[in-house]
Amino acid sequence: MRASITKNNKRLLNKFIVLLFWIGVWQLVYLLINNELYVPAPINVFKTLKILIFKAEFWSSVGASIARTVAGIILSIVFGVVLGALCSINKFLYELMNPLIITIKTTPIMSFIIIALVWFSSNNVNIFICFLMCFPLIWTNVLEGIKNVDKNILDMAKLYKVKKIMILKRIYMPSVFPYFSAACISSIGLGWKASIAAEVLSNPKYSIGGQLYNAKLYMDSNELFGWTFVVIVISIVLETSFKWLWRNKFKY
Repeated sequence: MRASITKNNKRLLNKFIVLLFWIGVWQLVYLLINNELYVPAPINVFKTLKILIFKAEFWSSVGASIARTVAGIILSIVFGVVLGALCSINKFLYELMNPLIITIKTTPIMSFIIIALVWFSSNNVNIFICFLMCFPLIWTNVLEGIKNVDKNILDMAKLYKVKKIMILKRIYMPSVFPYFSAACISSIGLGWKASIAAEVLSNPKYSIGGQLYNAKLYMDSNELFGWTFVVIVISIVLETSFKWLWRNKFKY
């Protein structure tokens, strides 16, 4: 128990040292450039953040951005799992879906954002973009997981006439789950970045992307860096939370 606590403390200390190192690098870059417009001082950015977090608009923007991103990721998981499973069963459906997946993967995200601005309201653009960026990842990994199920075990299950529900629960799900969980964790970072990028252009009323755009518009470097820091922190928190959830609540 004591060894575990010491190990955790050491890990936290290492992370703190890494954080201090990069803040030091930031301070050094600030001193070398010596222009607040390009690179503001870390202390000024944190002072601006301190002011922002006590504003209701800050939390409304953060909450709205997270909610839209989560909505996009959930949609991508639902469609990715269902269509991935169906495509593994039906080869024609796979041939039908594959060109679409390739198109989504190879098309620049900016093209999709511009198209989405025509199709949707500003509040829904980033949900669509988040879904579009995460869906191929979920679909591909689910398909790959099903393809890699051990055929010998399946043959044995059929030989002993194991119920289909048990085959699904005891053979398919443990095989697919590592692929699925990896796709979900990767989708958090990818979806979050894509969602914020979409918000910068669509500029919904409450959004982190909208705040970034306004900071750039008014040439407020402290606020621009402050909101960027918020984006990074939320991304780390979301990914860490999902990893913990997969490891502790969904074990196979």
